[in-house]
Amino acid sequence: MNSVPIFNLEGEKVGEIELPRIFSMEVRPDVIRRTYLSQLTARIQPQGRDPLAGLRTSAESWGAGHGVARVPRVKGRGYPAASRAARAVMVVGGAKTTAPRSWKVIWERVNKRERRLAILSAIAAASRLDLVKSRHRVDSLEHVPLVVEDSLEGVKKTSQVYSLLTKLGLKDELDRAKKRFRKIRAGRGKMRGRLRQRARGPLIIYLNEGSPIARAARNIPGVDIVALRNLSVIHLAPGGTPGRLTIWTEGALRAVEEVMGLV
Repeated sequence: MNSVPIFNLEGEKVGEIELPRIFSMEVRPDVIRRTYLSQLTARIQPQGRDPLAGLRTSAESWGAGHGVARVPRVKGRGYPAASRAARAVMVVGGAKTTAPRSWKVIWERVNKRERRLAILSAIAAASRLDLVKSRHRVDSLEHVPLVVEDSLEGVKKTSQVYSLLTKLGLKDELDRAKKRFRKIRAGRGKMRGRLRQRARGPLIIYLNEGSPIARAARNIPGVDIVALRNLSVIHLAPGGTPGRLTIWTEGALRAVEEVMGLV
């Protein structure tokens, strides 16, 4: 088993801890990717259109010989809608050619054992320095994951969290995430509530839900924070690519095998 240093809130080494055997498991990018898609599509609500939308009309084509286009026209005379084009796909209020269908399969299904294997594999990928460096600007790091004393959970100020991350050598990574957050997205996504693309930086994993650190770290661009019991592939492998930089509290690292059911 590999050992990694434990840091205090000043970024100083205060000891070492042996990584649990979960970190030595095989990394399975294929299973991680499939499970990521499953959890991503599970957020989507199926929606469709009424099959009769645009077709509730008496419109019929007049045929040739009337000097007008042969599109279906509403029957009758003497009222505004009479002779108005309807039903066809190119007219106002007409049927839609490729309307969304409520029966379309949009969920990627995976079984429980496959999902469990994916999260274990994603946790193991967090200890592979080559994978982490391929995703983040952390050239100065010699060991991953980073482990901090349990006193991190009691931090209440964002400035303290930012200071700690800087002392751990993550200044370039935080600058990368901040620069990306300022950039405006190209394309139609700006009109649909997705103004900016957010870069994914370090992930802080703590043990006790409701700790002050959850509020202190949430406002730093690129930094995510999650309680150990809520940890998922969405957190560990954004985009389905393993190797996210993780920062564990000492208590969370010691409890990871018990929470994941390996004890």
